Amino acid sequence: MADADDVRRLALALPHAVEIPSDGFDFRVENKGFVWSYPERVPGKPRVIRTDVAVLHVGDEGEKQALLLGEPALFFTTAGYDGLPLVMVRLTEVSVERLAELITDAWRMRAPAELQESLQDG
Repeated sequence: MADADDVRRLALALPHAVEIPSDGFDFRVENKGFVWSYPERVPGKPRVIRTDVAVLHVGDEGEKQALLLGEPALFFTTAGYDGLPLVMVRLTEVSVERLAELITDAWRMRAPAELQESLQDG
């Protein structure tokens, strides 16, 4: 089981990752978001920042669908993310090791090639 502190520690360990101010967590590389807390929107109610759910970049729609269909207890999406390469992961259901892989993959989707090379070299 992982939590927001694990997200923060794992994201900030990546080259040039920065956290921007938010009510939850929000990490960027070269000004591109790669993992952030889920801003849940329920009609007629104020938005709620869920720090028990992380939004992650994935490679493409095929990868997104594979995660959603393959592990529905772990991953989900909402209509607001239709057509976007983003999935939500339930932190209470994911191991820290798996979360590290997911965050690193999300970082790779957003980081420029020269930063990705620095991760491989390190």
